[in-house]
Amino acid sequence: MIPSPFDYVAARSAGHAIELLADHGEDAKLLAGGHSLLPMMKLRLAAPSVLIDIGELAELAGISPDDGELVIGATTRHADLAASRLVRAGAPLLAHAAGQVGDPQIRHRGTIGGSLAHADPAADLPMAVLALGGSMEVTGPAGVRRIPAQEFFAGYFETSMAGDELLTAVRVPAQPGQPWGYQKFTRRAGDWAIVGAAAAGGRIALANMGPVPIRARAAEQAVAAGAGPAEAAELAAEGTEPGEDMHADRDYRRHLARVLTRRALQHQT
Repeated sequence: MIPSPFDYVAARSAGHAIELLADHGEDAKLLAGGHSLLPMMKLRLAAPSVLIDIGELAELAGISPDDGELVIGATTRHADLAASRLVRAGAPLLAHAAGQVGDPQIRHRGTIGGSLAHADPAADLPMAVLALGGSMEVTGPAGVRRIPAQEFFAGYFETSMAGDELLTAVRVPAQPGQPWGYQKFTRRAGDWAIVGAAAAGGRIALANMGPVPIRARAAEQAVAAGAGPAEAAELAAEGTEPGEDMHADRDYRRHLARVLTRRALQHQT
């Protein structure tokens, strides 16, 4: 449980962090809260030679409205996201999801950018941002580009960001009063979802039903055509590729996807 040797650099700014990424290439990893990266380093599933600390960069934190969207800095802590009046009013699904991450210690150190960049398909926030139709702003030597959530997640623990790009902000539509539903099945409170389902604005997102968080397209189309929650939810697992482990096989995960989607649709608030 001891990581490989590494160097540590505290970035002075977002621009400095991007320069360091360009200098060190694939040998570097960004550190914000550290609750995803450090356990992998201890298990030697990740062995960066350089850690670039961006956790204290004030320019990357905070929540603000912008032309019908909420702009959330990448180093905004889960606890701040869950408590934000702006988020609770404009995107309550996201505030709720942030409050489901881990335990209080993790929520007070972990960041939304870290969770999204880590790209664990079982995590709460990737599923929530996908269900909300959000997007990620990433910054690199060539400037800023915006990546829809649907295109951001590329595979297990992989994103479409280049190695010299930094996730700087997350954007989600601000839609006060929009009904939403959120369900996940876990072994214990605070665990990763064995399967999760989130519904908002006609979109249905699933967690841990493939290598990335995915949209339940067939169920969405059924809802749009007027189907009720139970009927639409029967289609939730179509096109999914869930994995198998000691907690659930593929058929059980598909069953959970249908059950949780029905509950998410039935109990929208």
